[in-house]
Amino acid sequence: MKVTEVSANTVVIPLRNVTSFSTRTVSERHYTLVKVKTESGAEGLGFCYCGNAAGWIVTQAVRDLLAKHVVGVDSHQTEAIWDAMYKDALLMGRRGAIVRAMSAIDIALWDVNAKQAELPLYQYLGGAHQETVPAYASGGYYLDGKTPEHLADECSRYVNMGFNAVKIKVGRVSAREDAERIAAVRRAIGDDVELFTDANNAWPDATSAIRAIRLWEEYDLGWVEEPNMPDEIEAHAAVAAAVAPPIATGEIHQTRWDFQAILDQQAAAILQTDAGVCGGITEFRRIAAIAAGRGVTIAPHWLADLHVHLVASTPNATYVEFFTDTEVLNLMEIFKTRVEMRGSGLAIPQEPGLGVVIDDDAVNRFSHDGWR
Repeated sequence: MKVTEVSANTVVIPLRNVTSFSTRTVSERHYTLVKVKTESGAEGLGFCYCGNAAGWIVTQAVRDLLAKHVVGVDSHQTEAIWDAMYKDALLMGRRGAIVRAMSAIDIALWDVNAKQAELPLYQYLGGAHQETVPAYASGGYYLDGKTPEHLADECSRYVNMGFNAVKIKVGRVSAREDAERIAAVRRAIGDDVELFTDANNAWPDATSAIRAIRLWEEYDLGWVEEPNMPDEIEAHAAVAAAVAPPIATGEIHQTRWDFQAILDQQAAAILQTDAGVCGGITEFRRIAAIAAGRGVTIAPHWLADLHVHLVASTPNATYVEFFTDTEVLNLMEIFKTRVEMRGSGLAIPQEPGLGVVIDDDAVNRFSHDGWR
């Protein structure tokens, strides 16, 4: 079926509580939504996170640069459409906002194609799981007045909900203060629950990262995420070679070429490829295949409502990142649907496509520029 219309909308959703990472503080989040309609009347939905300012740049890229490569083309020609969009991005930038815009379009195409086939997306992609996929509870952010004991209580709640893996933030305070936070969590959750940490690019160089992480090695961390800035692949490789916990990265990286460089330099044992960032589902599948050939696993970043399908259809994928509320990742405030826990994992949606239904009233309330 040919695509008859592509439309996009920027939504700006404030956080209920201002939240801090190792190097920045966030009060609102910007997202781009994309709708793709075909001759059959079917409609696909795509989305991506744009950052905490100027999300309209991504939306404009959809409207003014990329949509022309989609309208009038059979929606199943995802490879041809992706290639045309990427080639046209040559002078505008083949990373950053443009590739995020490509990602949202590509996700919408896969959603509409699965709907037209009357299959859940994970089955349309080729299911590796059938009912549930493993997930970890993501949280542990820095808030004013939050003590190590408060953090331990938070992580204990996740375990009591059924999760057998949790993730906390590190890197905003000294390494020794973080060691106290990590120790409190480990005592609270026990030795059998995986404990992941996320530094959000905290350290300026490999040496600083190595010194910090070595203080935490006794706590059996499942991974340390993004110790250095994303472009500093050699620093990640140096850290990976020097510390016991596995290094994870990739949430900011885009296209197979970025991930090829990470793999070539052995800079990470876990790739956190985000289909809303890297170039969509089409590119996510390419990256996952390259990683599988190197014996490297995938644990996607954010957007559980999307990545539940990709983990369910990717044999070398391990976990979906899941937020139990909308305090930090708040895109779900415009969804009528929400992926649900079952046991220690997430139930795979069985509706055709992504299974995501948006709340039009909520979209209108948060919209920056409307659908067009």
